Amino acid sequence: MNAPAPPAAETLRAALAGLLDGLPPRQASRAVERLIASYRGDTPTDAPILRDRADVAAYAAYRMPATFEAVGSALEAFADAVPGWVPGGHLDVGGGTGAAAWAVTATWDGERPVTVLDWAEPALALGREIAAANPALRDVRWQRSRIGAALTLESTDLVTVSYVLNELTAPDRTALVDAAAAAAQAVVIVEPGTPDGYARVIEARERLIAAGFHIAAPCPHSAACPIAPGTDWCHFSARVSRSSLHRQVKGGSLPYEDEKFSYVAAARFPVEPAPARVVRKPQIRKGQVLLDLCETDPALNRATVTKRHGDLYKAARDAAWGDAWPPAP
Repeated sequence: MNAPAPPAAETLRAALAGLLDGLPPRQASRAVERLIASYRGDTPTDAPILRDRADVAAYAAYRMPATFEAVGSALEAFADAVPGWVPGGHLDVGGGTGAAAWAVTATWDGERPVTVLDWAEPALALGREIAAANPALRDVRWQRSRIGAALTLESTDLVTVSYVLNELTAPDRTALVDAAAAAAQAVVIVEPGTPDGYARVIEARERLIAAGFHIAAPCPHSAACPIAPGTDWCHFSARVSRSSLHRQVKGGSLPYEDEKFSYVAAARFPVEPAPARVVRKPQIRKGQVLLDLCETDPALNRATVTKRHGDLYKAARDAAWGDAWPPAP
């Protein structure tokens, strides 16, 4: 009997570790630091930041695991809201080295037609190389395309757009979300978990609803977000195993870090969103757990779960930021 295949996350980490063979650690660190500075600035859509293989290898080893975990968390919440649905095809817009494509294979079994669009040819070439380690991605089409207002998308079941809107001008963001809505049955958008990232997600969310989509996650409703603009922002956290490159660049010693992200997942077909979503890290106190929830009303409320609640109290102690509440029976 053949041994079961390792999980996608494990396979991806191994493939990424191989990228840095032969690349001096100091060079890799300098490349990552420069690229981080570029990504935090204003980037014109016609000037790819990832210029050559060394750039892409360093940045993929540094950022791809975090993107994989964040997108995977969003996809898992989406899958819970659409039980029984499996995408027949996947289009990843601005996908670079293909982290979202890996996350889709970790969420739904089986192979499907996959296209990754990006304007940086070195990123696509490296994505193709890394994907050789994942049998579900052996037939991916890696296509160079400028991501902007002129972009046209082929019809497909699922479109993912992760960590892309922050690189676009406002008109290009609008055009991309509209194109995704026109092409797909389901759209999942992930952005950094910052106030600006949340604002871009909310803007996209509104456009998806206007296009006839139903919000599947993280919101338990398709009404307006109950957060008053400027007072707070909705974001979540995914734990990422740190590589030696992570520790070298950030000077940290912990074996993990937490990737903060905002997202929206929506579909044209009926969805079953969570009754409520835990939107802050649960506070565990003596004999009680405090849960900050976004609820169907729509409203933000705090629930206090005590030992008197029996099994629900046990579930609350195990609940994590981003989980549906109450847990499915």
